[in-house]
Amino acid sequence: MSAPPPSPPPQPPPPTLVQPAPRKPAPRRRLWWHRLIFGLWYRPVEVLDEARDRSAWSAAVLLSLISGGIGVLSVDAFHTQWAVDHAAALKLLGLGEAGVLAASLALGSVAHAIARTLGGIGRFAPTASLFIVLFWVTDLPRMAIAAWLPTDATFVQAATWTTWGFGYVLAVLLIRGQHHLSTWKSAAAVSVQMLTALALLRLGPVR
Repeated sequence: MSAPPPSPPPQPPPPTLVQPAPRKPAPRRRLWWHRLIFGLWYRPVEVLDEARDRSAWSAAVLLSLISGGIGVLSVDAFHTQWAVDHAAALKLLGLGEAGVLAASLALGSVAHAIARTLGGIGRFAPTASLFIVLFWVTDLPRMAIAAWLPTDATFVQAATWTTWGFGYVLAVLLIRGQHHLSTWKSAAAVSVQMLTALALLRLGPVR
């Protein structure tokens, strides 16, 4: 008895003009300001990576106002003015808040401009806003301590150098991630404004 003839190979399905829709990438989780602010302390690398190419202006303005308020309220001139004229003291507070907002925007803008000059490719809004956030996040503990203790106290000076160093490292990581620069170029991009802030705000007469 002869063997049955082999069955023909299966034919591929006929072509169709209807192609499956490409899968959309999963939407990025919203980065709430409180997760950004507190996350910079206990998981800074993860938070900065999650915040890449995102703007954080609401958190930047909030922290600038809080820091400006603490700075003005801890100055003896404000308490003296408050005892004489409440309205004038509130105007002084408003001017201080406006000055801190303007200075914060200048710090973020300078960081972005220097990074672009060194070959960075990041956008302005994420760089400037996140720089303001990390600058004030790292400075708030120092400001809170200096509001209650003498500025020349050893504990205050230790807090000043510790928070400044931590802020400097975070600023370097931010510029490196946002602008895709080397570590040395990122450090150069933030050196001018961080050293200026150290001299004027943290070690200088403004408390």
